[in-house]
Amino acid sequence: MINKNILTSLQDRLEGELLFDTLTISLYATDASVYRRVPIAVAFPKSVNDLKKIIAFATQHHIGLIPRTAGTSLAGQCVGEGIVVDVSKYFTSILHIDQEQKTVTVQPGVIRDDLNRFLKPYGLFFGPNTSTSNRCMIGGMVGNNSSGTTSIQYGVTRDKVVEMQTVLSDGSEASFSEISINEFHKKRTLKTFEGKIYQHIFEELSSKEVQEQIITNFPKPEIHRRNTGYAIDELIDSDVFSDSNKHFDMCKLLSGSEGTLAFTTEITLQLDNLPPKEALMIAAHFTTIDDCMKAVAPIMQHALFTCEMMDKTILDCTKNNTEQLKNRFFIVDDPEAILMLELRAENQENLNKQQEVLLKTLDSATSSYANPVLKGSEIDQALELRKAGLGLLGNIVGDKKAVACIEDTAVAIPDLAAYISEFTDLMESYDQQAVYYAHAGAGEIHLRPILDLKKREDVVLFKKITDGVASLVKKYKGSMSGEHGDGIVRAPYIPYMIGEENYKIIEGIKHIFDPNVIFNPGKIVNAYPMDQKLRYEIDRKEPEIETLFDFTDSLGILRAAEKCNGSGDCRKSVASGGTMCPSYRATKNEKDTTRGRANALREFLTNNDKRNKFDAKELKEVFDLCLSCKGCSGECPSNVDVATLKAEFEYQYQKENGTSLRTKLFANSNRLNDLGRIIPGLTNFFFKNKFTSSILKSTMGIAPKRDLPLLSKQSLRKWYNQNIDRIQPENPIKTIYFFIDEFTNHLDAEIGIDAIELLTGLNYEVKIVNHKESGRTFISKGMLQQAKKMANYNIDAFKGVITEKTPLIGLEPSAILTFRDEYLRLANDSKASKSIAAHTMLIDEFLYTEIEKGNITSDQFTTESKSIKLHGHCHQKALSNIRDTFSILNLPKNFKITIIPSGCCGMAGSFGYEKEHYNISMQIGEQTLFPAVRKTPEETIIAAVGTSCRHQIHDGTSRQALHPVSILKNVLSTRTKAS
Repeated sequence: MINKNILTSLQDRLEGELLFDTLTISLYATDASVYRRVPIAVAFPKSVNDLKKIIAFATQHHIGLIPRTAGTSLAGQCVGEGIVVDVSKYFTSILHIDQEQKTVTVQPGVIRDDLNRFLKPYGLFFGPNTSTSNRCMIGGMVGNNSSGTTSIQYGVTRDKVVEMQTVLSDGSEASFSEISINEFHKKRTLKTFEGKIYQHIFEELSSKEVQEQIITNFPKPEIHRRNTGYAIDELIDSDVFSDSNKHFDMCKLLSGSEGTLAFTTEITLQLDNLPPKEALMIAAHFTTIDDCMKAVAPIMQHALFTCEMMDKTILDCTKNNTEQLKNRFFIVDDPEAILMLELRAENQENLNKQQEVLLKTLDSATSSYANPVLKGSEIDQALELRKAGLGLLGNIVGDKKAVACIEDTAVAIPDLAAYISEFTDLMESYDQQAVYYAHAGAGEIHLRPILDLKKREDVVLFKKITDGVASLVKKYKGSMSGEHGDGIVRAPYIPYMIGEENYKIIEGIKHIFDPNVIFNPGKIVNAYPMDQKLRYEIDRKEPEIETLFDFTDSLGILRAAEKCNGSGDCRKSVASGGTMCPSYRATKNEKDTTRGRANALREFLTNNDKRNKFDAKELKEVFDLCLSCKGCSGECPSNVDVATLKAEFEYQYQKENGTSLRTKLFANSNRLNDLGRIIPGLTNFFFKNKFTSSILKSTMGIAPKRDLPLLSKQSLRKWYNQNIDRIQPENPIKTIYFFIDEFTNHLDAEIGIDAIELLTGLNYEVKIVNHKESGRTFISKGMLQQAKKMANYNIDAFKGVITEKTPLIGLEPSAILTFRDEYLRLANDSKASKSIAAHTMLIDEFLYTEIEKGNITSDQFTTESKSIKLHGHCHQKALSNIRDTFSILNLPKNFKITIIPSGCCGMAGSFGYEKEHYNISMQIGEQTLFPAVRKTPEETIIAAVGTSCRHQIHDGTSRQALHPVSILKNVLSTRTKAS
């Protein structure tokens, strides 16, 4: 065991960071695999010198170094008991582009999709395209030899690596690239560590007998997704060892080596021209897996750019995912499997011809029953549905999960149907109905058994199934590891798959590169056992954890956290769009991801010995920067809802540690506003006056630069009681119930008035009942007992009143959407809460549905021209949509609307007011929202649905944002108002 003082000595010598606190090592104990190995520390190097110091330290103390980028490995490549070296934070530069040679040089922490965004103006792109492309990094792709959906057209990562700058295990630097025979022989005479490597490889691979042995035992060469062990079959296919016309290239060996041979610092990649611009996709539907597999061979006679498969299990998972539901538009009936076939051409005429020929093949040579043709953005939607497949597998409720162990096998296309048929028989012998999806056109189907790895019998089955599949793959001379790597789960099978003699060769290669076994030990060579040190303790007694929120839909809060499978969607960059996860986008710290928070909660609820398992300072730290934006609830493929987990944590933590005065004040802001309304002018004076407001801010821990929100002249409820009889229509289209939330009532009454006048002006009767505030402030501050009281009161108030004909409408997303979200976990009357939730809408949603019915038309508004830029609220995007807001603002004939592609604004209720969160709040705003607003001409209206969003826009840009209903109310025609 390494002494912490020794780790501190290394920490002091690094430009970057070295962390070894309990929280950090817990977060890095897992990746996207089934394994859990707690490291002794995590390093975040800033330079090559840092890496050299870390390597020297590892050599001196005989500990392993586990390289890591996004941590999305499915085979356990980036977990281990040594020091995890995370290059995702600082090694993130695109260093050089050579347009003439079509190459780019990057550091290993560059995200694949970010790289392609950079390359697009040059007409170039990096071809390999994994399902994790919006967060996976080039270093990880090289380490795994990743492939993805485009490999049938553009090859695998190994095909694209031109040069690698590395640090070897002795601390020396070496550059590897394609070299001539003469250069090779010069290299092996060098009296250096690098020279020894070349000499050893020459001695090992020169024998014709050895070469024949490699060819005989390695996977068929036509399987381009082959990554079992080290790629010595690629090395002998060079002019150094044979009559091949290819030069020797050490990058072929390093690609797919999983960081076990050297530490890579720079990678030069070969690029391709952007794909032909005209595209379409045919989604071939099948009633059986067998029919689907038999269709692949005839289909692959066509020049496809994509040939991807999804089975019924994956498709059924998407039914319950808010984000993916809209992407199911093309699915006909209930297929057992779908093949997604993409064609491309430089012109429409050529594309149409390809389409016609492919449809004829589908009709004559396959058993597809439906072949819808997708175009334009429809293709992106379909590909997004397939991409989400991996994460969506985490939606299976309970402890049985689709397990990654045999998911990476690849065979030759002619063998695919027979292989899958035998595979299905094998699964049936184990009483398994596996999950089938992914890269049919490359002979690789991601096959997953459904297992409960908390149970010993399923862990035994886990190994038995992998044993059986290894035998089957070997029978077809396929590859056990196609693109996900060997890692821990498949490395033990390498000797069997390639033969003991070939395994001795790769053992020798490992030894010459890494004699002290510091680079990612336990992977590929001298592998860890594949059925030990799993994420969950086998046959453990499940912790009994009582919660105030109802988590029965996930079978408890622990399983709600365990839904996170580590796929890392929460690590996508700002440029990839979406909201999740705003604090991570600012800090780039794993603890600030959805994955980090879910993993931390799982760790401490499982391993905390305290009576109250939530009582852990590490959990307080990990949830501190969560803005409760709800982005994860819609964007995380596994629907991990960290905002709800945080609220429960805060409630439980406060039981043991008390509640601060500031927390109580923010939570009770509605009551304080009620008191302030006794003399509103005096209250606003104190809030506006520089001296008195500074005292208030200092006392309450509010950021000095924030403007305190002012009370409206009168409350919305008071205005309604005074004016509603005057403005109600005589013959309304329908009656709606309006929810007066705590923010609109006191702080934005003018917007509430606009909403009611808009609704009545459009001929809707607006009613209000005696209800309480939504409880949002109590929920966000973890005061769930108070929130529960509010929920129960409001459910009772609206029970029997809210129906399809008389819906409940609200303005503020974070308030009204509690009826569709938290109330379902809080309210005692579950039946009534579900019924009310089904008929509760944002005003945007209501207006959109009425427009669709023809009850509201553009004739009811003036024809004046307006340009509007729209920012959506996080809760709206997660639990509703921004499309409806965009659509209603487009109703007036001469309105021009643009959606700002912003994530979270950074305010998030009280979060942005708290002095310790102010800087990060503004940093989040600066990611997209503030620059977009600043570039907007003054005459263009900024629209924002959320009260926090409007305050943040004002504080960050000095621009006044309007609520969409105010904009629409102001352009109601006089004829509409009069009627």
